[in-house]
Amino acid sequence: MNKIKLIISREYLSRVKKKSFIVMTILGPILFAAMMVVPAWLASMEDTDVKKLAVIDDSGIFMNKIPDTDYLKFEYLENNSLENLKKDFSKSGYYAILQILPNIIEEPTAVQLFSEKQPNFSVKSHISNAMEKELKNRELRKHGIDEEIINSIKADVSIRTIQWTEDGDTKESSTEVAMIVGYASGFLIYFFIFLFGAQVMRGVIEEKTSRIVEIIISSAKPFQLMMGKIVGIALVGLTQFLLWIVLTTAIIFGAKTAFFPDLGNTNTQEVMMQDMLQQQNMAQMEELQSQQMDDMTQIFNSIKSIEFGKIFFSFVFFFLGGYLLYGSLFAAIGSAVDNETDTQQFMLPITIPLILGIFVMMNAIQTPDSPVAFWFSIIPLTSPIVMMVRIPFGVPDWQLALSMGLLVITFIGTVWLAGKIYRTGILMYGKKVNYKELWKWLRYKS
Repeated sequence: MNKIKLIISREYLSRVKKKSFIVMTILGPILFAAMMVVPAWLASMEDTDVKKLAVIDDSGIFMNKIPDTDYLKFEYLENNSLENLKKDFSKSGYYAILQILPNIIEEPTAVQLFSEKQPNFSVKSHISNAMEKELKNRELRKHGIDEEIINSIKADVSIRTIQWTEDGDTKESSTEVAMIVGYASGFLIYFFIFLFGAQVMRGVIEEKTSRIVEIIISSAKPFQLMMGKIVGIALVGLTQFLLWIVLTTAIIFGAKTAFFPDLGNTNTQEVMMQDMLQQQNMAQMEELQSQQMDDMTQIFNSIKSIEFGKIFFSFVFFFLGGYLLYGSLFAAIGSAVDNETDTQQFMLPITIPLILGIFVMMNAIQTPDSPVAFWFSIIPLTSPIVMMVRIPFGVPDWQLALSMGLLVITFIGTVWLAGKIYRTGILMYGKKVNYKELWKWLRYKS
């Protein structure tokens, strides 16, 4: 046991001191934080110059019907031809020319927007939404229907999901939040199993080809060496994962404080709300704000209903269990070959269950209690991924215990089989190994 601890310590310290570990530990959080901060920064850098558009309404329908915004101003021109505007366009100060042809009612595409630059999406969207609204109101008036009555009708439906507990109590839940938590957990386990499992394989190949392993096994058994390497790299993975979480959180909050101090403040939210609802009256605004507050309250209540303690414990368990299971297989492959190129023929049987687990995970998000999701969350080769998707939706304790128990048993069996391959292959040089040869190694007696 002491020898395994020494090997674990060696693997852990030698890897966390590497430049590649330090670089990735720093670079990873920066990239993760950038994915969240950069979109907000780009939004803050959005063009805020006031754009003036000339409108030539040949249909006579939309005169003064397209509302101005803080950044868009519409100037309706009469007795002015498009050709004249085009000639002096560069000196006119207009951002674009909007021409509405007379046949707009019969032909929805009878709208043209001329500009020297490519108009952005928000400009086109604002114009099309305003015109569609006016055409709809025109039809309503034609049939004698008051548009205010139509606008006052609310047909929104928001389904609240309530779960019964075993004690008969109720708690509010959210399918969307459960899907996000489940998908993120399952994908992270898949990613880390592949990442750190491959590190185990490369480490074994490196020690084998450099002949360092010949010195190491003179004082430790091959099984002790394999277990020490697998556990040591697992601790490296957990250390890096925790550092990523801490550093990413620190970077995001630091960037928010330094560059976006007003982000999330009440005043900023009110300005955004007023800009979005400038065409609505105060009663509608208050009603929508109340509805949004109810939605936010529902989301927070749903987040509180998720058992994050259970999810965190399960994540750590299935990450370690899945990694140890696949890590032993990766170690066996590394010991059987002399270079990474020769690993391809042995990688397929290992990667297929992992990839299959990802596909089943996608299905389990939609139907977490289906027979396919159930069995693949029990089968040890796919359970670390699929079970993590099902847990946020609620999994009976006996199913979770069965999945964990089978994963432990399979891990022990896999380590035993991988150990038999490892002890023979670690000292085998210059020979192309096939599945028949591996079967012989498994049958060798101690």
